[in-house]
Amino acid sequence: MTLPPQHLPEGQPHDLVGVGIGPFNLSLAALAHPLTQLRTAFYEQRPAFHWHPGLLIDDATLQVPFLADLVTLAEPASPWSFLSYLKARERLYPFYFAEHFHIRRTEYDAYCRWVSENLPGLHFAHQIDSIRWNTRRALFEVDYTQLDTDGEARALGRTHTRNLALGVGTEPHIPEPLKPLAEAPTVPVVHSAQYLDNRERLISAHHITVIGAGQSGAEIFLDLLRARPEGQEKITWLARTEAFAPMEYSKLGLEHFTPDYTRYFHQLPESVRDTLAPQQWQLHKGIDADTIAAIHDELYRRTQHGGWPDAVLTPGVTVRTAGRVATTRVELHLEHTQQGTRSRLTTDAVVLATGYRERPLDTMLAGLDPYMRRDTSQRPRIDDHYRLVLDPTVTGAVYVQNAERHTHGVGAPDLGLSAWRSATILNSLTGTNPYPLPNRTAFTTFGLTHPHPPHPHDRTDLIPLTEST
Repeated sequence: MTLPPQHLPEGQPHDLVGVGIGPFNLSLAALAHPLTQLRTAFYEQRPAFHWHPGLLIDDATLQVPFLADLVTLAEPASPWSFLSYLKARERLYPFYFAEHFHIRRTEYDAYCRWVSENLPGLHFAHQIDSIRWNTRRALFEVDYTQLDTDGEARALGRTHTRNLALGVGTEPHIPEPLKPLAEAPTVPVVHSAQYLDNRERLISAHHITVIGAGQSGAEIFLDLLRARPEGQEKITWLARTEAFAPMEYSKLGLEHFTPDYTRYFHQLPESVRDTLAPQQWQLHKGIDADTIAAIHDELYRRTQHGGWPDAVLTPGVTVRTAGRVATTRVELHLEHTQQGTRSRLTTDAVVLATGYRERPLDTMLAGLDPYMRRDTSQRPRIDDHYRLVLDPTVTGAVYVQNAERHTHGVGAPDLGLSAWRSATILNSLTGTNPYPLPNRTAFTTFGLTHPHPPHPHDRTDLIPLTEST
């Protein structure tokens, strides 16, 4: 289908166009809303807001407190806060008495959907096709396709903007050995992102294998375990990590998810950042203690009449290869890293709780490639205001959300830093500091030099060490 583009009048460019409407760009849109001097628009390919719908398991909670909503940690008085949502739903008193510091994922999803349905300037069912820099007009050109209810092209459009915010999120990661099976319709090999859509099919399988020891893998294992008859669980849980390890959740450990640590990490040399990031997996890829306790309690409960549940939990295992047995079963070829041993496992269904990866931006930003500056690993360079480092001839800014882990650290995908990042972007974009942010956010001083202006009561007798000291 070829449709004529719909051009905006040449004199009416946007100040900011957001690509993608997940929690992070929704946060940006919510904090931009009261800034009436900004002309903004946000585009999303999906027909409506949904946050990880395949993982909205009953009773699963966020791993961050409810204060980590879209706006509160930058502007507690915002009308788009979680408490404002509760007020609009006449649920403030029930929430008050429930004493839930960590809310259910389903409730967070409903809150974000409430914001998306009431906040102006959001355009769902709009697929961004290309982005270019128009040198003559000193504007970004954004081409999009408006989709109908069946996901087919309904109209083509183009808009112009001085600045962009990319919030396209992440995509499910499927390990190479399992990709052919995940794409085969007759074999139930599904990523955790599609878990609830396939839950009944998985439960009915004779034997189930869950791969991945993060929070999603633990929640899915627990949900499947609870649904299986006692003594006939027939469920295996495999993980590459050396243990089913708890997430680092001490109060000082959590300070790695503060703006102070983000600033510290950003200032480190690229080689140091690349070495450090994989070592911090337990900060964001572990399992919360309550889920571990619930799994142990469920397994223990099934021993009370004697015997052990038919469940196998094995860490330290990698899947080398995988293939079909007949048409509907799967054979996994396993290797135990520490033992140096190999084995085979035949199973009827596999759930891949193997995480997510940042969506590649190269295709969408192909038109900007000549202007982009990259690091030694050919990743986009991103400055401390979350802007892509572009050629000086590009006078507009391209901000990124949750695509900067290599430059800003483990906090990039964390909901608790979303409002801070959105405020930082808007302060940078407007140059007027509409959201004053604190200079210091952690008791820990990361490094021997202060990344923030000293407070009058801070010690000033710490002197950075040099080779000559």
